[in-house]
Amino acid sequence: MNRVEAREEYLRAWKRAQKDYREKMAAGQYPYLPVLDDILQSANVESQLPIGTVEVPLELLVGTKTAGRTAAFASNFMPLLEPDTEFATKWISLCQAHVEEGIRDPIRCFEYLGRFYVQEGNKRVSVLKYFEADSISATVTRVMPQYSDNKEIRLYYEFVEYYPLCGLYTLTFTQEGSFARLQKALGKAPGEKWSDDDRADIVSLYNWIKKSYHARGGENMRTTVGDVLLLLIRVYTLADLKKRSPAELTKALDAIWDDVLAIEQPVPVKLSTKPAEPDQVKLIDRILPAAIRPGAAPKNLQVAFVHERTPETSTWTSQHEFGRSQLDQVFPGQVKTKAYYNAVSGENADELVEQAIAEGADIVFTTSPKLVGASLRAALKHPDIRILNCSVDMPYTGIRTYYTRVYEAKFISGAIAGAMSSGDRIGYVADYPNFGAPANINAFALGARMVNPRVRVDLQWTCLPDANPLKTFMDQGITVVSGRDTPAPGHPQREFGIFRIRRGGMLEDLASPFWHWGQFYENVVRSVLNGAWSKDAEGGARRAVNYWWGMNSGVMDVLFSRELPHDVRHLANILRQGIISGAIDPFACHIIAQDGTLMNEGHEGFAPEQILHMDWLCDAIDGHIPEFDELSEAARPMYRMQGIHKDRLPVEKEADL
Repeated sequence: MNRVEAREEYLRAWKRAQKDYREKMAAGQYPYLPVLDDILQSANVESQLPIGTVEVPLELLVGTKTAGRTAAFASNFMPLLEPDTEFATKWISLCQAHVEEGIRDPIRCFEYLGRFYVQEGNKRVSVLKYFEADSISATVTRVMPQYSDNKEIRLYYEFVEYYPLCGLYTLTFTQEGSFARLQKALGKAPGEKWSDDDRADIVSLYNWIKKSYHARGGENMRTTVGDVLLLLIRVYTLADLKKRSPAELTKALDAIWDDVLAIEQPVPVKLSTKPAEPDQVKLIDRILPAAIRPGAAPKNLQVAFVHERTPETSTWTSQHEFGRSQLDQVFPGQVKTKAYYNAVSGENADELVEQAIAEGADIVFTTSPKLVGASLRAALKHPDIRILNCSVDMPYTGIRTYYTRVYEAKFISGAIAGAMSSGDRIGYVADYPNFGAPANINAFALGARMVNPRVRVDLQWTCLPDANPLKTFMDQGITVVSGRDTPAPGHPQREFGIFRIRRGGMLEDLASPFWHWGQFYENVVRSVLNGAWSKDAEGGARRAVNYWWGMNSGVMDVLFSRELPHDVRHLANILRQGIISGAIDPFACHIIAQDGTLMNEGHEGFAPEQILHMDWLCDAIDGHIPEFDELSEAARPMYRMQGIHKDRLPVEKEADL
């Protein structure tokens, strides 16, 4: 390239700068490069750490360290100064050098929150950005912010832990825990460094996904390319994606595009709090046969249930199987059901779901959160099959998830426990700190305190090492306990529901929450048969659907023991009818958290999303919500799937896909 040609390149770069400058000014935006020194004036900085010479993606070079060259560049790093200036002469020389030899000398820059600010080498960056190079060698100093609970800071600290393993600045995520999930997808142990091949595979996959994503407008979306990469790995597998051509990767992205749009939303999951009303019967429905009506509801269905365990080894599976039998009774001759057992994620779960579909299933219920991956992959292959997974807060539009509002039954149970306790202390046994668990505990405490304002609820967790809640309560003299929600198969004593500890350690049944899965499955199947199924996905932005039905839908209840006194039963029935009618909201009261924060003044309750994502306890509770590090090894897989802080797991903690 001769001097004249290089000068023409400068003129083109200069015009790009002028255009960017005018656009920013017209939009009322700052038209120059951001200056790190200005940014740091309002930031809390902990330290500065030299990290050596690395390859820095040019897309992450966004500004300058000092204000000395503020007027020389537009915000896109193109040159603003006139073509006859000394600045332009040097830019032109660098342009020639890049074309003839390549720019090899590393620049010096500072990195703050994953973005880079040039201290020395601004014109080199400008030339390379003009020629759309991918990266530049740079000697980098990292500016570490002080740790805080701010999500951006937490995400950055997670990246800092992860960076020594992969050495990549390219990947960024909007959800905590993503780095650990990617680490596991690579088959790496926590803390294991990537090989050069690992790095090359991810960079290659990332670049192709980025191209397809940006072609669909992803450059202007909040969701990052890293988020999309991880979503693809969750739905498919890394080994599968590596084999695909660019065209096939584009098709894979097209297939999950609704899921991308869902996670782009501030609230990606739509909570359905009661069954949708059926469609009104139209004249065409009365005239045309169902077989030829567009979008007509089916008249017959085959429904499959895929379980992680068997009814003999799991009370949970047994309850769902009891619910399946209700479909056989309610829809004789119209609905056929079949169950598949012992589905293990990563082993035979995909095959069992595929078998159910191959054998004619129109609806597939997978009854464990661990089966969500198999559910997603089947949904992509069979978009016409309705697939539902028993879990909460899963942002996938291809399937629907479901659970029940257990806190309503817990509120009534708390009132029963408060009435039956001879003292001011009640025991509460919790299994896992999953979504909805804090709401259940709080509702129980509020119900108990409504009966006895002095009550204290002693909270114990079965998910902690060496946990023995019953012994703890007996040692403390606590005689009324809310135990496990369901009985354990083969367990010698009835340590579930509300019970009273008698002398000699004998347990007396009082009441128990009851999942009416049969009614739930009947509601879902009926919604398909009467055309109401499609209504839950209607309206507004694309979001995943989570059925979170309660007592007013008949899917949750409280069973009373014969030993329960009539007056207490009467009180419980009043509360039950109030919740069903909507006259009583367990959380529409004055609530103070353990740390003294006023959570509610009592005028109205919380929104469903606030209840589901509660991560605090009220001041009537003695105990705390355990963190991941406190859990037993056996309890950690469930927390990774449904834990209330699953997205905050540090890098060294594995995360399930």
